[in-house]
Amino acid sequence: MKLRSFLTAFVPFCSCLLPLSAAAAQPLAVGDTAPSVSALADNGESLDFAEVYANNRYTLVYFYPKAGTAGCTAQGCSLRDAYEELTERGVAVIGVSTDTVEAQRAFKEAQGYPFPLIADVDQKVISAFGVPMRAFGGSDFASRQAFLIENGKVIWADYKASTSKQAEDVLSVIAAR
Repeated sequence: MKLRSFLTAFVPFCSCLLPLSAAAAQPLAVGDTAPSVSALADNGESLDFAEVYANNRYTLVYFYPKAGTAGCTAQGCSLRDAYEELTERGVAVIGVSTDTVEAQRAFKEAQGYPFPLIADVDQKVISAFGVPMRAFGGSDFASRQAFLIENGKVIWADYKASTSKQAEDVLSVIAAR
């Protein structure tokens, strides 16, 4: 009988919290305003996202789980290999993971990435974009997602961002506009 009383009181309480937790975990959608956040880049300096949005026709913000891993390297190399074409079309690229500044710097140098990598160790950027976290081996990692921004608004969102075709996907979206 005590269990029934507890459940009668507890279940409605939990139900009212579900919308709050679900809202916090929802990634940005097409049409949403892109977050104006600042975070440390691989060079140790703060990067102001709003400034990047304002100075470029498009901004691609892509999230990846871990610097130096196979999928994350393929995703970044896709963007690196198409970087000239992306920039010709007005796209600035920003990569984000929970890795440290040192790990991001080493990853960028090892792969020759011409764009900044954000060391989002406090998950401020990840949270602002609503990117879900995944736990693995006692650590939390950002899910692989990508957002294309124009005039401060999300115009395309890829919630299961491809690895080796990330640049191709972005260029296809731009070509269709």
